[in-house]
Amino acid sequence: MYPEGSKQQQITLYPHKDENNIWIMENQTQPLGEYGEIEGPSAWDNLTANHVIDGSVIKLYHTSTQRRLHSHDVRPPVTEEEWQNEVSAYGYEGFAGDANDLFRVEIVRSMSDGDEAQKRIRTIQTKFKLVHVMTGCVLFSHKVKLPEWGFEQQEVTCAKGGSLPNSIWYVEQNDHPMLGPDAEKVNYKLPGFLGKFWELQKVMWTTNAGLLDSHAWDSRPPSWPTLLRGINFWSREHRQIYLMGNPLIWWSSTTAIIAYVIFKAIATLRWQRSCHDYKNVTFKRFDYEIGQTVLGWAFHYFPFYLMARQLFLHHYFPSLYFAILAFCQVIDYGVNRISLSGMVSSKRVIGKIFMVLFVVLSIVTFTMLSPLAYGNPWTKAACRRAKLLDSWDFDCNLFHNDLADYQKASFVGGTTQSVQAIPTPESQQQQQQVVDQAEGGDNAALVTPRQNLASTHLDSVVYRDQHGNILNEEQVAMLEKNGNVSFETRYETKTRIIDAQGREVNGEQLAPYHPDAEGQNPETAGQGGMVGEVPINKPASVPGDEKSVEREDDGKPRPASEGNEATKKDEGN
Repeated sequence: MYPEGSKQQQITLYPHKDENNIWIMENQTQPLGEYGEIEGPSAWDNLTANHVIDGSVIKLYHTSTQRRLHSHDVRPPVTEEEWQNEVSAYGYEGFAGDANDLFRVEIVRSMSDGDEAQKRIRTIQTKFKLVHVMTGCVLFSHKVKLPEWGFEQQEVTCAKGGSLPNSIWYVEQNDHPMLGPDAEKVNYKLPGFLGKFWELQKVMWTTNAGLLDSHAWDSRPPSWPTLLRGINFWSREHRQIYLMGNPLIWWSSTTAIIAYVIFKAIATLRWQRSCHDYKNVTFKRFDYEIGQTVLGWAFHYFPFYLMARQLFLHHYFPSLYFAILAFCQVIDYGVNRISLSGMVSSKRVIGKIFMVLFVVLSIVTFTMLSPLAYGNPWTKAACRRAKLLDSWDFDCNLFHNDLADYQKASFVGGTTQSVQAIPTPESQQQQQQVVDQAEGGDNAALVTPRQNLASTHLDSVVYRDQHGNILNEEQVAMLEKNGNVSFETRYETKTRIIDAQGREVNGEQLAPYHPDAEGQNPETAGQGGMVGEVPINKPASVPGDEKSVEREDDGKPRPASEGNEATKKDEGN
């Protein structure tokens, strides 16, 4: 049921086959029999099947819940727009329905397959709209999902002026008792390779074009080849993970693309002036081979200019691979294939030296920026040295001044520290310590029982910003004054354990919890295995405090049960 509005039964879209997807298509009036009107949704079972044609007024009866598709002038639960009405299922067994259950079939001929499908409803082939007779709105759905109470299924409304693609419906499966075994059957068309490929491209394009929301770290295609901006993934406790490329490789690959474009422009001008550059095999292969790679780069890069959706640096990665290949091809031609008289051997030596230096510099560049890739400790000075462009918007002030500061223990803001207090002499006399001695006697292990450690809580509040940096009271007061701050409370417990003599005890030296000593099972307390007397002010749990795991959810209605199952009682209880 809808929690608000009419509070009638929900109508949603569900992407899988289910018995709740089955509806009976009824005429607006019941058929007449020998003794008058035949009642019930099965009134047409023994009648000759009549076709549903364009303009027919019908009712849709939901077989599982015995209710009919219904709409009225009530706002939907999520899309509370004036031009949209709520769609629900209304009625009960034996109820004939009302005028708000009536929908008119309007076949969309341009989207229906075949002449017959444009005249009457045929399974799969006919695409139609369902117009609500009383209000004139059209049955409509979109990608808006209902909250948890609607199991996050897709919202269905009745829209006035809704878009056509979101208002189109068709019958996927049809059956009638009067249809014989030789009845005509239809199925989905099986597309060929090109059909599947084209459909995939359309779906991807439509999905991507629908992502129009802005994002704090998005970027546009003109900034990608020059690596003007990265993507911030995570920042906390003076560390940051920031996605960006290796600037040396990135800019070198872009330079190769620019170099080929300049080469192609000059070659084209010379070709128009009847220069015979293309008679040179090396020149020709340089143009064709690198041109193919640059063409691949362009095919993966320029389509993003047509997209209005939010885009990020990682969308450039496919083009980047082609740009790197083009860079390698340019170096290969420059070193190995373009011959200059008297410089063959020296060119190869220079080429090898260049490649070694390039690889070394690439590794150095990667190492310099690796703290951003792995979230490793970094210093402000090193960060500023590595920040070659002001547009790289990772925050150097986030890091410590010295790497040694990362070794210091830091506490998360808003913590509660619990310190075990030293018992008074009176309580010491009432407490006993349990000593477990291993075989051999010489290696005795002292284990401090948890019951001997009384506890108290000391509260401290620490303010931190979104990056985990500690803020003093003046900074907090200034932020509150400006009104551009919101506080989130986090609690954390850090425990120091001190025994009766005031000595700090490590956690691994604590005696394990004993069910009887902790009061987990009062019925067995004092039975065998107890060593010494353990004073307890209050057991960890007492009868009545704990919840029954098996019966905890009893009384809560389950999905689609409407609470009926919660009222059933087992016999004998």
